[in-house]
Parts: sequence; structure tokens; C-alpha cells
Amino acid sequence: MVATAVIGVGLGGFFDGILLHQVLQWHHLLSLVPGEAFRDLGTQILADGLFHVLMYIVTAVGLWMLWRRRHAFASAVDWRLVAGGGLLGFGIWNLVDVGFFHWILGIHRIRVDVPDPMLYDVGWLAAFGLVPLVVAWLLRRRAEPDGGNGRGTGGAGAAATLALLAIVAAPIAALPQPNSKSALVLFAPGTTAATALNAAQQSGTRILWAQPDGRMMAVAVERPGVEARLYRAGALFVTRSPALAGCAASLTS
Repeated sequence: MVATAVIGVGLGGFFDGILLHQVLQWHHLLSLVPGEAFRDLGTQILADGLFHVLMYIVTAVGLWMLWRRRHAFASAVDWRLVAGGGLLGFGIWNLVDVGFFHWILGIHRIRVDVPDPMLYDVGWLAAFGLVPLVVAWLLRRRAEPDGGNGRGTGGAGAAATLALLAIVAAPIAALPQPNSKSALVLFAPGTTAATALNAAQQSGTRILWAQPDGRMMAVAVERPGVEARLYRAGALFVTRSPALAGCAASLTS
């Protein structure tokens, strides 16, 4: 089922973002890309954020496709086909991520701050790429292709569970990293660099990075209430969420 596989791809991206970007903080999307332009904090924020946005789009497309086929799932789809489709997409995402983005493009690894990153890549690929693909294949082999002669064998429940997983994972993926000490600040169009700098100074925060025109900057969040003070000083948008930061950064790029 294409819809369940697409949702599985989205879940794979959310799992990557939540575990590796937020919880373990092992890499950014462009951690290993050479060049000062790619080491720039704004570029890293934009890349990580747009990755999250892409996963939201993929998941939304999968949910829409699932909704369009809802009557088929309710009447004649074996639950193993649904679960197998989700695992297929999940495994494909991790296979593409490690094989293409890690080993061919080399833009990041599972963990970049270790002597042997290949060990983490291979372990991740085996656990979250190959194992889900094998389980998906086994489930789909054992599935009843006609859903039990039209009576349905749990397809609706499995589809609802898969959709619920995606709906729950989406807002979790938008949460900031635990103990995040930085935020992205966006000012209204027409804001001068001097005005933005003055707003940051009024809020009592430290600027980590800023666009030349001052419209967007990353600031340190070392004390409570920094976000509120930035809004009072004239900020249009302040966020520590990677997904929302990517949206904001794309508006000024």
C-alpha cells in the first residue's frame, strides 16, 4: 500500500529528527559539508528546519492518501499489509539516509564526534533499515491479499494506528532540543541591522549569528524570559523549534 509506505517514510524522518537531532544531538543535516558557508549557524538552522518541513509534507501526503482509501481499509485490507507498508517506508528512509546521504554525499553521519562513525552507520542501517524491511517482507508474504474474502482482517485498526503514530510524532518533532540554549529571531521586513541589534541588547541576550541585514539572528537563551523580552523589543517571531526555525529562515533566504 503506497499510502502506508509514504507515512512510514515520514515516521522514519521524524524518528531520525527526534532521536538523533533532539535527544542525542549527534549530528546536524550538514554537519560534514565543507566550506565556511555551510558551517554558518544560519545555514545549519535552515537545513535542519527544512528537513523537518519536508518530513511534515511527506507525512501529510501519506495521511491524505490514506484518507482517500479509507473505505478500502475498512472492508478488505489485511492488517499485515498496512503494517508491512509502514515498515517498508520506514526501512527505505533509513536505507536511503545512510546509503545515499552518509556514504555517497557524505553530508553527515549517524554520529560525527567518534573515531569510528562507520560503526554507528552500520548499526543504525541494520537495526532501523534492514530489520524493518525484512519484517515488512515477511508480513506482506503472510497477508491475505483480499482481506479475508472481503470481510476485512484488522486493516482499519492498523491504518488508524499508523495515522495516530504520525499525528503524535509530528508535534514531538517540532519540539526544541532538551536544554536548548539558542533561539532563532525573525524581525519584520524593513528592520535595519541597527534596530535588530538594539532589540537584542534590550532583551539582555547574546547574539550568536546574524544576517548582514539584521532581519534574522540566532541568540543565546541563557536566562528565562528572553523570548518575551525579544517580543517586547520588536521581534516578529522567536522560536527554538527546528521545524519552525527552518520555515522562518526560508522566508529570508
